[in-house]
Amino acid sequence: MNYKPLLGKNALVFGVANKWSIAWAVAKTWHEAGANLIVGYQGERLKKPVEALLSELPPSPPSLAFPCDVSNEQEIKSFFSQAVKHFPKIDLLLHSIAFAPKEALEKNFYETTREDFIKTFEISVYSFIALAREAKALFRDGGSILTLSYYGSEKVILNYKIMGPAKSALESSVRYLAYEFGKDQIRVNALSPGPINTLAARGISGFTKFLKECEAKSPLKRNVEAKEVASVALFLASDESRAITGQTIYVDCGYSILGF
Repeated sequence: MNYKPLLGKNALVFGVANKWSIAWAVAKTWHEAGANLIVGYQGERLKKPVEALLSELPPSPPSLAFPCDVSNEQEIKSFFSQAVKHFPKIDLLLHSIAFAPKEALEKNFYETTREDFIKTFEISVYSFIALAREAKALFRDGGSILTLSYYGSEKVILNYKIMGPAKSALESSVRYLAYEFGKDQIRVNALSPGPINTLAARGISGFTKFLKECEAKSPLKRNVEAKEVASVALFLASDESRAITGQTIYVDCGYSILGF
């Protein structure tokens, strides 16, 4: 990429797990566009895979990785304490974190336990608020915060279950944060990609069948690719999108416009 729309920008990325992650596609695209990166990873088991991915990037602009278990408030604060040593300010933040206990995705939705509900919303929704809160003071010149949602937030997707209400709450959080952060010129938006064959998605029962159905029914007659989601994330990270905030933007080959 010769044109570097993010040259000199500092970006924090949360949710990279492997090379198929949407978060990794966004991180690579932002890096190619000139952004300096710090990736937050969960636990020691992901340290080596994340560092291996970062080693594949060109050394300039720089890219770093620090642990950040978003279920631990102290670890979130520790992450930002380390990040600020390298980035005196930040311009971009990507939250690509979601989790539901396996049992909650295997039962009927009405059978969701209190414990599974709390854990799902803590990791999938509250973590977004917690990261945005810690990052707010570092957005000294405004900037862009992004999270990832899914169409199951507003329509029933079979086997998505507890994640549907969680994504609804996430999208509502986007709007409230966009309102409260707007005076500081911090934009907050959500991307809602169509189904992508990631490791996390394959954990949803019937996902392969749904992938084929979306390809057949979507107006563009294909499924979206992670790099296409990353292209929209690049636009929302750039100054070209400076008047867009509080939105959930679908990147799904048109599937969400259908009424059947």
